[in-house]
Amino acid sequence: MRFVALSLLLLWILTIAGCESKTAKAKKLQDQYNAEYPAYAKECVDPETAGAARMLTGEKLTSEQMATLEAKKKERDARCKPEADRLAEIQRQILALQQ
Repeated sequence: MRFVALSLLLLWILTIAGCESKTAKAKKLQDQYNAEYPAYAKECVDPETAGAARMLTGEKLTSEQMATLEAKKKERDARCKPEADRLAEIQRQILALQQ
């Protein structure tokens, strides 16, 4: 009986310790994400939403301006994709740890 009780206690302690380390790792990843996302958003997301604001105000663009904006968007997408993929992977890891 004593052996069973000690085994259950040991199993419970290991479970608690595992949960705490999982929580600590999730918090560390969340802190990393929170630290890195603002710079990514400023560089990669904000310029893209500026185009939506132009459309909402009804601003008309010439074909030349549209071509320039499209070229900038392609360049920004190529530059930002690795960072977007890395941030998405951090999010996946956080979600996996929370389950």
